[in-house]
Amino acid sequence: MKQSPSNPGDPPSASSPGENPCFSGGPNLAALNVLADGGVSYLLPYAQFLFAVRGSNPALEKEPDAPPEKLLIRFARADVAVLGSGLKRLEQDIQKYELRFVKSADRRLAATLNTHIAAVTVTLTNKNV
Repeated sequence: MKQSPSNPGDPPSASSPGENPCFSGGPNLAALNVLADGGVSYLLPYAQFLFAVRGSNPALEKEPDAPPEKLLIRFARADVAVLGSGLKRLEQDIQKYELRFVKSADRRLAATLNTHIAAVTVTLTNKNV
């Protein structure tokens, strides 16, 4: 499923078939654009991708309304934590280096999306960048 909004900062509408405001994919990508919840945009090169881990969100034990899944995407100099539901799709796109961008979307959209991203955080692992 190829999606290509012209600008990740201006995502497609949730009502458009086959489009999702939380993420986009496509072939021949050199980097992943991560739009963190703080409003900062990171461009992380796939050449520095190390691994990804998807599982249940540990916060569910304390907060029943927390997003059900967590996806950690580790790069050589940054960790990206994605919270949401239906994150297997992101994992599959990462496996093929086809995930173009990720960003969170309003919780009201969760019921209408197969993949919903509730929160995105980036932690730089090397301050000498």
